Amino acid sequence: MISSLTGQVQTVGLNTAVINVNGFGMLIHATPHTLSGLQLGQEATVHTSMVVREDSMTLYGFASADEREVFEVLTSVSGIGPRTGLAILAVHTPEDVRIAANTKDTAAFTKVSGIGPKGASRIVLELNGKLVPTGAAGSVPDGAPSTTSIWEPQVIEALTGLGWTEKDAKSTLAKLVKSSPEVVESGNVSEILRAALRSMTTGTRAR
Repeated sequence: MISSLTGQVQTVGLNTAVINVNGFGMLIHATPHTLSGLQLGQEATVHTSMVVREDSMTLYGFASADEREVFEVLTSVSGIGPRTGLAILAVHTPEDVRIAANTKDTAAFTKVSGIGPKGASRIVLELNGKLVPTGAAGSVPDGAPSTTSIWEPQVIEALTGLGWTEKDAKSTLAKLVKSSPEVVESGNVSEILRAALRSMTTGTRAR
């Protein structure tokens, strides 16, 4: 089992990255905020979870061991595959997931695209006792400096890569500046992206 990779970042895409480990290009699937912490040509370490099936072996990468642990618990729930597990961690921090599971907050899970009320209820039922809040803030990669010109293009690129239009992405960020100034002022790309995804998925459901 491959539990982590350390090597030079060769490519970074919208949903994947390739890390060169001693001459071997290792493809990982990851969330946008994990990928935002990888820089081309720089050495990086990612924690990984390998999903083995009859016809494939797929690596999923995470910024921290904590995030990987929550992913593996999530994918132990019936009906929650790796893609949905990543989608949940794109919207919520690992600690957010623990709190939602512990408090049976089904609404938190329905904010994730593809998860309806029934699926959310099944998730909180099956996660009962498996995820306990630690009191920590979530484990995510360090964000960019607090300068709009630095973080905004990264967040817009991640949102458009997930299927939203650039117009919708910019509109959401403009609203976020007013509704959650503390998140935007932090300059943390991961946290801003999470907040934007929550806002956009909520808006989509409301239509």
